Amino acid sequence: MNSKIRVRYAPSPTGYIHIGNLRTALYNYLFARNTGGEFIVRIEDTDRTRYVPGAVENLINTLSWAGLDYDEGPEKGGAFAPYYQSERLSIYKEHADYLIKNKKAYYCFCTPERLSQLREEQKKINNDTRYDKHCLHLSEEEIQKNLADGVPYVIRLNVEKGIKIAFKDIVRGDVEFMSDIIDDQILIKSDGFPTYHLANIIDDHLMEVSHVIRGEEWLPSAPKHILLYQAFGWEPPLFAHLPLLLNPDRTKLSKRQGDVAVEDYKKKGYLKEALINFIALLGWTAGDDKEIYNFDELIKSFSLERVNDSGAVFDIEKLNWLNEEHLRAKPDSEIVVMLRDELQHTKYAKDDYTDEYLVNVIEAMKPRITFVKDIFEKAPYFFEEPETYEEASVKKGWKANSPDILKKFAEKISAIENPKKEDYEKAIADTATEMNVGKGNVIHPLRLATSGVSGGPGINDICYIIGKEKVEERIKRIIEKLG
Repeated sequence: MNSKIRVRYAPSPTGYIHIGNLRTALYNYLFARNTGGEFIVRIEDTDRTRYVPGAVENLINTLSWAGLDYDEGPEKGGAFAPYYQSERLSIYKEHADYLIKNKKAYYCFCTPERLSQLREEQKKINNDTRYDKHCLHLSEEEIQKNLADGVPYVIRLNVEKGIKIAFKDIVRGDVEFMSDIIDDQILIKSDGFPTYHLANIIDDHLMEVSHVIRGEEWLPSAPKHILLYQAFGWEPPLFAHLPLLLNPDRTKLSKRQGDVAVEDYKKKGYLKEALINFIALLGWTAGDDKEIYNFDELIKSFSLERVNDSGAVFDIEKLNWLNEEHLRAKPDSEIVVMLRDELQHTKYAKDDYTDEYLVNVIEAMKPRITFVKDIFEKAPYFFEEPETYEEASVKKGWKANSPDILKKFAEKISAIENPKKEDYEKAIADTATEMNVGKGNVIHPLRLATSGVSGGPGINDICYIIGKEKVEERIKRIIEKLG
């Protein structure tokens, strides 16, 4: 085997990218970068019935968004191009012919009707449904006549019975299968395209892939692939089958219980850093209690030996927590760019906000949000005057003397030019003293006036951010409305 570490991510362009597929790509990427190896992307597009236009572009864009920069593949090329299987058909045909010549594979001319009848007969007697090798016993003359007459055919692998297929999986340890349970799988379909099994192992061999890192659902296919490697006389790569992703009820992760497409999480505003951190921990641990990683830390810490063999539960609450943590760790200058982008999708798009103003809003709201867009939902008062006042807060915090208290507070701040946070704090304290009330009797109605709600950042922050003029306007407005 080639001593160089070479791994590949080989998706089918069938639509959106499942979160589990992104984890497969991530683990391949982290392993390659950790070992100084190479990360290949190959498009397995031989099943034309499932091909979705635009899926390849979406795939490449998603990998780019996630920061998974590949060394060889579509658009980049490489020493083993082409990286689209649909452009490698002659390679597969040549290798299938080799298998037929060496009696490792054979032509099958059985009609769909015969195959359907065979399955029904096997079901009736509770036998596993598999091909009965009928066409393996055709004479050379019959085969050549069928080919000359244009009879539709597939090419099947000739699986010998009674053979033990054993290999060591990096994640699962020793794995054994008996060939008796393996069907004479189709290698070339009637449309001339190869099946996944044939194209996959030919490309992995020719592209010098050293490790095949893929989901647990491919484990039953591993013996088929090993038989193909043996049929060609090739040494198989090392295998690592990753654990399933599970819903909280431990069923297989599915769209019925929540989003499974990477695109959905992008649209909802999850940071790529949080999503990558989260899916890295779905089946892997560095062996300590650390949970927050940046990309470089993941690369440095990752190893296949520490991937678990049991299913990993997709915990959306943990993802939300990680998003909050990564958002708080970002510099304000980055978040401002994100906030301006979100602004374009709101009714405030035409308003003109300085970076300084937005940074102040961000600093006040950072501890209180999961996504940048939450700012507009949780603190619209930074962008518009409140239209209504929280009913429960009015009952609790708006008293008969509240208008007089707010008027006194407004007098205090009107005398200050460009007040700072501490000026607002002093004005609250002085107002409380002069009106002979507790500071809460100033703070509660002032918060209602400026924000319309009872929660949120400190009242000094709110007043300082929106500015003295808006504070005075909002005080006047609430007095007019509530009396």
